[in-house]
Amino acid sequence: MILEADICYQAILTRDARFDGVFFVGISTTKIYCRTVCTAKRPRRESCTFYPSAAAAEQAGFRPCLLCRPELAPGNARIDAVSRLAAVAFNRIEDGILTEMSINELANEMGISDRHLRRAIKSEFGVSPIALVQTQRLLLAKRLLTDTALPVTEVAFASGFSSLRRFNALFKERYRLHPTALRRARIPELPQETLLCEVAYRPPLDWGEILSFLGKRIYRGVEVVDGNRYLRTVTWKQHRGWVAVEPSKRKHALRVELSASLASVLLPMLARVKRLFDLAAAPQQIAAHLGSLATAHPGLRVPGAFDGFELAVRAILGQRVSVKVATTLAGRFVTLFGEPIETPFTQLTHLPPVVEHVATAEPEALVSIGIPQVRANSILALARAVAEGRLVLEPGADVQQTIARLKELPGIGEWTAQYIAMRALSWPDAFPHTDLGICKALNENNPKRVLQLAESWRPWRSYAAIHLWQSLETL
Repeated sequence: MILEADICYQAILTRDARFDGVFFVGISTTKIYCRTVCTAKRPRRESCTFYPSAAAAEQAGFRPCLLCRPELAPGNARIDAVSRLAAVAFNRIEDGILTEMSINELANEMGISDRHLRRAIKSEFGVSPIALVQTQRLLLAKRLLTDTALPVTEVAFASGFSSLRRFNALFKERYRLHPTALRRARIPELPQETLLCEVAYRPPLDWGEILSFLGKRIYRGVEVVDGNRYLRTVTWKQHRGWVAVEPSKRKHALRVELSASLASVLLPMLARVKRLFDLAAAPQQIAAHLGSLATAHPGLRVPGAFDGFELAVRAILGQRVSVKVATTLAGRFVTLFGEPIETPFTQLTHLPPVVEHVATAEPEALVSIGIPQVRANSILALARAVAEGRLVLEPGADVQQTIARLKELPGIGEWTAQYIAMRALSWPDAFPHTDLGICKALNENNPKRVLQLAESWRPWRSYAAIHLWQSLETL
């Protein structure tokens, strides 16, 4: 990533939020690095150097600012081939994927060589994947120390460190502080059994429309929109719990409350919140590209997926029926396959169905709750493909290959495959051109002509689809 120093410094002077998270500034007089939006006294130009990532700034010897907190900066939303590859890998690393697999396994999942992945990351962010991992773990630990009352030992292991000794040593080496020095008073309104964090985004964010979209497509029992909040249950490996999300009243961020049972998997939970609400998007850039289509609602996002399999099942249930009917079937699906759970919220009664459980079912079980035979077969074929590892429904998977594999499954055509790519894979250029609503919004009945009309919206056609649906008030 090429950084023009004079342009970067102008962003610092104006505290331009559009560059928040795109680069960081290291200040030689304090040996601290900051976000562009930091409210501290503006540094002199000769004191500033600029870095494409927090890891690069830390490798250069800077420690994170305690005021603007670089760990809270929103992610990047790049689209060109090499940059997007690096950004996808960065997001997966930031999400904690290297605690589960090696860099070679991550490269294989993305369909590239580990050498190419290392080279792309080094070119884009100026550091190795291992350096990114170290920074990500330290920044997570910093967040947990600041925002929770977890014991330091639990913070160390929740952040991905294998030993408390290694955690303390690296923390003091990098930040010149003992971990306990970051502790602050307990947040009085936060119950002992919950955690509270914030995840930032670049404004504008049309929160009301996102809640409207999700509220009409919920898995009843697993998730609910309650006023201005989104709540859901979570199962992640052996961990069970719940998450509640609402806008922060003071800043451009979402306030995320989690059950304490999810403390050790906080990183993947926050990653899924960011994915669900499309917080890595650059809305001003996208709206400028879409032109008049985005004028009325520049803050629209593409709602993602907390879980790719969950979203794909919901897409199949929505084939050829109304949103309301599909939501009813989704509720029955939860009752059939979801494990009951007790939560503080009366409407959250079940955990989301686990793919391994669904994969062993017989079609008759799905037919018995009103799912047509054809769609029952599709869901079971999908579940088996995901459970066996033949299909990966996560951001970073090869999009075209995944679409092709989806379309090989019974009952999955172009619309379903594109919709899954759009939301489960977080692919910004997916476009379900056969969708009746999109055809109606464009006043065009020929799908091929719809594709031609959408060419000018590349590489943001997923956002164009959301705006077209919104124009019909079908969100």
